[in-house]
Amino acid sequence: MQRDYENASDAALVVSIGRYNQDALAEAYRRHAGAVFGLAKRLLTDHARAEEIVQEVFVRLWNEPTRFDPERGTLRSFLLANAHGRSVDMIRSDVSRRRREEREASQTAEAGYDVAHEVWDLALASHVRDAMHVLQDGERAAIELAYFGGMTYREVADRLGDAEGTVKSRIRSGLKKLRRELTRTGVSMGRGA
Repeated sequence: MQRDYENASDAALVVSIGRYNQDALAEAYRRHAGAVFGLAKRLLTDHARAEEIVQEVFVRLWNEPTRFDPERGTLRSFLLANAHGRSVDMIRSDVSRRRREEREASQTAEAGYDVAHEVWDLALASHVRDAMHVLQDGERAAIELAYFGGMTYREVADRLGDAEGTVKSRIRSGLKKLRRELTRTGVSMGRGA
């Protein structure tokens, strides 16, 4: 027998919600969702986030209907208190996140974002790429794998199928050639020189 929830009291709705009656939850939602949304929207000034609060409040009512005590107030005041608390939590979380992001950005800036350093690094990288043409194929491959590929001497040797000593020797001679070529083109290896 279908119960007429439109005429039921809020307390009776909550009892039925506690028995997992979806029609009772739908009626509670119909009665109070607008007020819950209005409060959340006023506090958060964001339509989507206010809808999220409404959903959380009614899911919580569905999952924990015994938290509502009709002797302490109306269902509407209970739902509004939940919406208020959840909205304030969301605002505090946003403020904390913003402060953390600002602090991290400030620390990054203080830690040395240096435009001159960035420009120097980019220019040097360009010169190094241009200077790589003076290297023999074996030297170029070994240097690219070790310095640009992040491999160890042993990994480079395995990749190229050469002895580790041969790879070290090629890297050493290749770096000397690179230094000479960079110096010849006017690139000083000391920063700011």
